[in-house]
Amino acid sequence: MTNLCKQVAAVMTMCALMFGQVVAPIAAADSDRDEREFRDHRGDTESPIKHVIVIIGENRTFDHLFGTYQPKRGPTIRNLLSQGIVKADGTPGPNFDRARQFTVPPQATYFIGANDKTPYTILPAPTLGGAPNVQSNPFLPLSPSNPGVPPFALPLAVLGALEPGLEASDLILLTTGATGAAGRTGTDNRIPNATQLPNGPFQLTGPTLAYDTYTGDTIHRFYQMWQQTDCSIHNATHRNPTGCLSDLYPFVTTTFAGPTADEGGGSALAFYNMQRGDAPFLKQLADEFTMSDNFHQSFMGGTGANHVMLGTGDAMFWSDGAGSPAAPPASQVANPNPRPGTNNQYTVDQRYSDCSDVSQPGVAPIVTYLKALPYDADPNCAPRHFYMLNNTSPGFLPNGAVDTAGIARGSSLPPSNVRTIGEALSEKSIGWTYYGGAFRAAVNLANGRRTRPTSWVSRIATSATSNRMPHRS
Repeated sequence: MTNLCKQVAAVMTMCALMFGQVVAPIAAADSDRDEREFRDHRGDTESPIKHVIVIIGENRTFDHLFGTYQPKRGPTIRNLLSQGIVKADGTPGPNFDRARQFTVPPQATYFIGANDKTPYTILPAPTLGGAPNVQSNPFLPLSPSNPGVPPFALPLAVLGALEPGLEASDLILLTTGATGAAGRTGTDNRIPNATQLPNGPFQLTGPTLAYDTYTGDTIHRFYQMWQQTDCSIHNATHRNPTGCLSDLYPFVTTTFAGPTADEGGGSALAFYNMQRGDAPFLKQLADEFTMSDNFHQSFMGGTGANHVMLGTGDAMFWSDGAGSPAAPPASQVANPNPRPGTNNQYTVDQRYSDCSDVSQPGVAPIVTYLKALPYDADPNCAPRHFYMLNNTSPGFLPNGAVDTAGIARGSSLPPSNVRTIGEALSEKSIGWTYYGGAFRAAVNLANGRRTRPTSWVSRIATSATSNRMPHRS
């Protein structure tokens, strides 16, 4: 699986090179030294690049945000609007059928390329998917009516201490956006005609669902995403060399966890409409700066594995804590083969797989597909390595203590010796900083500090500048 990180490794290498251009010593003749020292004193750099800042925006695809974006004169774009799949008003376009989704009859084993499939007549209904339905107060006891997650029923002064990075005028956004539904699962009836949507992309926002309100999450896990993408070498063409059709998104969402689970329904086909004023800040960035979507993510799946890829250019594996591969708890090994008598309900939806062994559940379809591609896509799976597939906690608590309880359960990854971009930068004497929101508060919680709300807020407010991990070589 580590070959899947080659693109991101290349990106990281480029970033490291850019960092190097910025601050690494530059060999020069003695005659150039005075000019260089004068330039450094002014804060200038050899190239126009002075800093490289990486901001992670997750769980959103290009068309989900930019599906109806129209660039300024000159650049071109390939999105839902330009391909005629939707119109500027968000309704189906002349080529709407290009994005239609399919259902698949029961199969004996896990698959990623469907040979037998039927288009939906009506798109599975988008669901609430856990979106908060009421305001919360995190300082009161948690309950179904007070889940402790945004939006918050708190004074703006308190919210300003909790989120010191927000402008005072924007704090009100932390109090709004609850769905108002009776619960947090089921059909999202804020979407017009939610149970009778045409089979394809639909505009998420509307008269009863504003741009800044909460919506349901969609599934983003390893075996699910491979299956949703529907990849087969038999579908490969010159314009689509991967043979991936991306037409099983609602099918997988509505089956892998069982027929009654709320994992998003048809929500993966939703898009915000920039032609109607959605996502204004992202539109402004696209208008003013260069935009490219040649790279979406480095690892099929969700947050954890992709964050690891960003920091290491590699995949983490279960180890003995000293760098040697080991087997994780058996309960944490994935088995996406369908349970008997079900249509695609995974037997075990968990965190790890040994992708070097094609006899392991789910491995063979992916490895066979990768090896069949006409370009280098070696799975690159080391023998007897159980790689992390889905969200897993680090092996260390925020205060630096080893999370022995989490490791014993298999929900936290043992300490790893996989090389990181931080080590690579430090070796070149390049300074770097990692910022994490509420990091100091997380350290305090790991240390067992639970204080009264007023003092807790005060501590957050006075330590807002400590939510970072600076490193200077």
